[in-house]
Amino acid sequence: MTNATSLTNHFLIAMPGLQDPNFSRTVTYVCEHSEEGAMGIVINRPMEIQLGEVLAQLEIDTEVNNVNNAPVYLGGPVQTDRGFVIHDGNFQFDSTLRVTDEIQVTTSRDVLEAIAKGRGPANRLVALGYAGWSSGQLEQEMIANAWLNGPANAQILFSTPSAQRWQSAAQLLGVDMNLLSGQAGHA
Repeated sequence: MTNATSLTNHFLIAMPGLQDPNFSRTVTYVCEHSEEGAMGIVINRPMEIQLGEVLAQLEIDTEVNNVNNAPVYLGGPVQTDRGFVIHDGNFQFDSTLRVTDEIQVTTSRDVLEAIAKGRGPANRLVALGYAGWSSGQLEQEMIANAWLNGPANAQILFSTPSAQRWQSAAQLLGVDMNLLSGQAGHA
């Protein structure tokens, strides 16, 4: 797989016909895509819990007021007990995957400790769980018209309200999801 065919640092935008309840009307940020498979994090499914609750469970004291009310997202159906922080900046944490020069994904506790102390990345998205695809699985789903894809956008990732991310990500591609049919056609 070449960089030209990799979907790393892309959004996967669920097509209207995608009925899987884990992915219906979702936007997934692809953190890694290779011949071995793909891994991504759903960025528009806020959970009923907030970051303060997660920090309390981990016995991490918060020193910053706005941290406790930050949303936590359901990142996907795999390992929903594991946390992922998508963030910008050039930070050094114990377990960080550098997706691009600007975007990283960290899974170690030290990123949450830094956020709680006000020393972490300002632009971040905290999720529990991830989406994973085995070798060739995502490509088959693309052929089956399950997803639109396009380059990721930091504004949508970090600033756009979660309820607007599905439409906004599609609009980056010039697509109005309201005008698409849920049926796929193949000639």
